[in-house]
Amino acid sequence: MHRNHLLNLLEQYKPLDSRDAECRGRFVEFVDAHTDCFERSLEVGHMTASAWLLDSMGRKVLLTHHRKLDCWLQVGGHADGHCNVVDVALREAREESGIQDICLLDAMIFDLDIHTIPRFKDVPAHEHYDVRFLLQAADDKLTISDESHDLGWFDAAQLASMNLDDSIMRMREKWLAREWVTKTIVKPH
Repeated sequence: MHRNHLLNLLEQYKPLDSRDAECRGRFVEFVDAHTDCFERSLEVGHMTASAWLLDSMGRKVLLTHHRKLDCWLQVGGHADGHCNVVDVALREAREESGIQDICLLDAMIFDLDIHTIPRFKDVPAHEHYDVRFLLQAADDKLTISDESHDLGWFDAAQLASMNLDDSIMRMREKWLAREWVTKTIVKPH
């Protein structure tokens, strides 16, 4: 499987705009250029995977208040040598939420993002090539891991009122644009 699985997913990804298309192109170039792209030891950057994790009703998304970065983010983490990014997203969602019963809602990539991680102790600044998948939890009981200050379920309106990273707001818009999600949201009277 190695890099071919990810390259196939990237090929099937449908960019929504020019930013999305440019990001996908950078991903493909990076994966093609680095046989060790899944290894954290690749100092210039490496693959990560994360989850846009919906609650059991599909009405809220889980965010973690990340301990090192001190901001609200989706759950996710390093591939650490694993080339199946879907499995990495599932593993990270389980580890960071404490919820074991989580399912993949769509085998296709939900979102792509490349972001710079600042220098931390002896680790130089580097790029995370983050592949995001749409997942859903079977229950909503959370257990905070040592990677987080806090965890919380947030609906779309709450996300809009928070000071969040542009990539989270982009995923919010993609989530709201999905026809099946808008059908599950109970509209206020």
